[in-house]
Amino acid sequence: MNTVNDLDLRQDVAVLTEELMNINSVSGNEQELADKVHAALLELDHLQVHRDGDSIVARTALGRDRRVVLAGHLDTVPLPRTAGAKGTVPAQVIDGVLYGRGATDMKGGVAVQLALAAELTDPKHDVTYIFYDHEEVAASKSGLGRLARNSPELLAADFAILLEPTNGTVEGGCNGTSRFVIRTHGTAAHSARAWMGHNAIHDASEVLRRLAEYQPQTINVEGLEFREGMNAVRISGGVAGNVIPDYCEVEVNYRFAPDKTLEQAEAVVLELFEGFDIERTDGSNGARPGLDQEIAAELISILGQEPKPKYGWTDVARFSALGIPAVNFGPGDALLAHSDDEHVPQQAIRDCLASLRSWLS
Repeated sequence: MNTVNDLDLRQDVAVLTEELMNINSVSGNEQELADKVHAALLELDHLQVHRDGDSIVARTALGRDRRVVLAGHLDTVPLPRTAGAKGTVPAQVIDGVLYGRGATDMKGGVAVQLALAAELTDPKHDVTYIFYDHEEVAASKSGLGRLARNSPELLAADFAILLEPTNGTVEGGCNGTSRFVIRTHGTAAHSARAWMGHNAIHDASEVLRRLAEYQPQTINVEGLEFREGMNAVRISGGVAGNVIPDYCEVEVNYRFAPDKTLEQAEAVVLELFEGFDIERTDGSNGARPGLDQEIAAELISILGQEPKPKYGWTDVARFSALGIPAVNFGPGDALLAHSDDEHVPQQAIRDCLASLRSWLS
């Protein structure tokens, strides 16, 4: 049986990643992992440690001119149901590749944070390490959001890196995301006498036609090309197999470039579906790339790779909303996140650690 504080933060970071992956931390079940992270950080005398639920903040206090944040979430999506899937718990190592839930999203990144927290007693910048819960579920449950509400002073910084998987290059900013329900209304009738009613599902064909004809944009924001997308992601309607449906709902997800606010994105959707009953049910602003900072240029120079845009929404947007420029940079391929065979090369984790060590030293 493992003890609470048995994480060795100074071992090979790939082995540390495997140990983190062996702790099931599906959203809502982060406490065991949070306990171990908290206990390990409390043993580091050069850090000030704060805990809020299953979120932990550890900070240096060296009086440097700049402070940077390294942030990552402790939770994962649920384990795969497919028989024989490798993206589960416990982890497996096959030919130098780590397979298991959280391999890319994002226990490799969390392991890098922990390794740096233990190793860097005299970093170039003051560093705030943030480990938080409930990233993979509704935004209202986010541990990072809770920290921002309860202790915003702990998040204050000049620059932030979210260690989401980026295949070892910097991905600046992120697209915003919004969801809408578009409703059509009809008149119920017996399907044997359809002429007595009005079919709401048939009316939804116009919604789908407009979507099919819509041409998503690619928008340059501060030198990065952000691809937008608007898609139907769910449709429902009707009450029974012999009743003409009197309602239909089409849920639409609009991923928009960070040149727009959430309100401007909503205006695009309202214009496209003019004449329909529309309700915005969810939405989050994107984040501009944040690459115009000198501190970001230093990291890009060390990596020697051209930065890319982040198409999916990430918590860099939360930092951006706080006025903190933020980028994504972490080990692993984001396309493998949440997959049945989620995996990351062990060397990719080591390379990420080496890059950030060089940047902060």
